[in-house]
Amino acid sequence: MSGDLDPTWGAGAVALVVVATLVISTWGLRFSRTTSDFFVASRSVKPGLNASAIGGEYVSAASFLGVAGLVMAFGAEMLWYPVGWTAGYVVLLALVAAPLRRSGAYTLPDFAEARLASGTVRAACALLVVAVGWLYLLPQFQGAGITLTAVTGAPRWLGGLVVAVVVLAGVASGGMRSITFVQAFQYWLKLTALLAPLAVLAVVWLGDGRPLPDDLATGSGTGDDGWSTPFGGGTSGLSDGPEGLYLTYSVIVATFLGAMGLPHVVVRFYTNPDGRAARRTTLGVLGLLGLFYLLPPVYGALGRVYGADDGAGGADTVVLRLPGLMTDGTTADALTAVLTAGAFAAFLSTSSGLTIAVAGVLSQAVTRSRHATRGLGPVAAFRVAAVLAAGVPCLAALAAPGLPVARSVGLAFAVAASTFCPLLVLGIWWRGLTAAGALAGLVVGGIGSFVGVVAALVLGSASGEGWGVALVTQPAAWSVPLAFATMVAVSRATRGRVPEGVDRFMVRLHTPEAVELDRG
Repeated sequence: MSGDLDPTWGAGAVALVVVATLVISTWGLRFSRTTSDFFVASRSVKPGLNASAIGGEYVSAASFLGVAGLVMAFGAEMLWYPVGWTAGYVVLLALVAAPLRRSGAYTLPDFAEARLASGTVRAACALLVVAVGWLYLLPQFQGAGITLTAVTGAPRWLGGLVVAVVVLAGVASGGMRSITFVQAFQYWLKLTALLAPLAVLAVVWLGDGRPLPDDLATGSGTGDDGWSTPFGGGTSGLSDGPEGLYLTYSVIVATFLGAMGLPHVVVRFYTNPDGRAARRTTLGVLGLLGLFYLLPPVYGALGRVYGADDGAGGADTVVLRLPGLMTDGTTADALTAVLTAGAFAAFLSTSSGLTIAVAGVLSQAVTRSRHATRGLGPVAAFRVAAVLAAGVPCLAALAAPGLPVARSVGLAFAVAASTFCPLLVLGIWWRGLTAAGALAGLVVGGIGSFVGVVAALVLGSASGEGWGVALVTQPAAWSVPLAFATMVAVSRATRGRVPEGVDRFMVRLHTPEAVELDRG
């Protein structure tokens, strides 16, 4: 309805989010006094606050912008994505949350070494944490550039740079303790940023006579920057023929099982006081995510009505463009500014969590090396690692802005599901897992799932059909079972190398803290 939007509104919204983030980070700095504060907030974060913080970091741009774009471009069958992202916490609640907290580890590599007594497995886990973290960070920086350009006309490189600088300021100054408050605030900001404009847009839709899309069939295109393309090739639906059925199951496997292996999610459970608090946190996250994911599909449905002339080409930014399509003047500017604030909060909160997780692993690698730690304490090492954790993917995004990494959010779930999921499930629930079995499974699952990452980079937005494209671009349906089978088979073949003390460690994982153990 309206013409061009006033860019000062969008710029002002971004500035307010940045200032609020820095203010809360500075306030949280008062509570960061020890090394434990920096890494795991001294394991004292209450379930309600932790659930909000996890919701804040988990709801990335793929959720805030991408779900609506998927629904607009491909229809309701894309709801498998938010369903999977949420349902993954049911699996995490049932199998992982409490035992992982009771392990006493700081990071996933810590857990692997404690469970398997293997420095080699620890190193493999550290490498995977960094790989998954950077794979997830790249689209955050790219998406920030796309968003800032769309609403203000600023150069595309500026958005990613702003996010990287703000994230580093918060993470390096106060660590986990400070970022916890920031991420909790940003969850509620994102929820409000979607809910308030939607209330206005719903009134407009009712006033227009509740129009429906002219064509209710699913679309078959990609967004301007590939954000709305769920698959590596040109396959356009989750249910089109046998290949579509395979893609559906592969998405379900990746999203249901990938959440428990995402490093920025797992590290937050180490911040709970005990296993019971970890379970309560997970229940809280389920409620918060269920509430949030009610909203983006409505934006996608409205986009199919009011943005139909754009086809799938405008799906990437439909959330930001809807106010301009349905209203005009100051109303459109104000609503777009609110949505821009929410989108930028998504980039900041997810990037903060990923930077913390990757920095924790990198700093541990540094502090374990005597040669690299001359005069460098744990907190200083963490701050140096934070610069590397955020700086490398930011520079990659700036150097190659056209790199087709938008699908890497979904592929990061496939990598996590194919590597850390088998390690955590078997490591927690099966005493027979050996270091050799774990390492073999990590290698097989890692290689299998990274095939999808390479295929996405090589194929880009090129079209392609058939089983070859489906199997390569969405590998979770075969790479996850293969990783599980490999870990079990190799562990059985090396059953004589089960670590000493595994029984005592398993008892620790599965015994509630309230139970007093006889250690005599």
